Amino acid sequence: MTKRIGVAADHAGFQLKEQLIARLRESSYEVIDFGDHQLIPEDDYPDFVLPLARAVAGAEVDRGIAVCGSGVGACIAANKVAGARACLIHEEFSARQGVEDDDMNVICLGSKVTGQGLAWELVRIFLASSFSGAERHRRRLAKVAAVETKN
Repeated sequence: MTKRIGVAADHAGFQLKEQLIARLRESSYEVIDFGDHQLIPEDDYPDFVLPLARAVAGAEVDRGIAVCGSGVGACIAANKVAGARACLIHEEFSARQGVEDDDMNVICLGSKVTGQGLAWELVRIFLASSFSGAERHRRRLAKVAAVETKN
């Protein structure tokens, strides 16, 4: 079971990040908070999401949760890190399938488009899911990794 979770958010995602951290800790997860650690309206999501993505790719944390206003910026930033497989998730099917088929290791959420209850349910599903390891999925991920290596 995934136990060490990294979480990051900018000002737009700060409140949801704090709520998710509380729920994660209540559920016995070890949480590493990559910031922001206070609500600063001028902060920028890459300053928090990139260190989170590096920690996930480097296996310093098991999975990552990145939050910004829409989730789009966080997803773009996280996917710049080789080994981070970040997806913007709005519904339950993709929260599960993204892990099972695509080995998603960072879930991106938009605090302005996803309510607290749904966000927690998506995180819960994401953390409870496991990569299937099916040959076709490993083959596809190897093709993606080859592109990362070239770049």
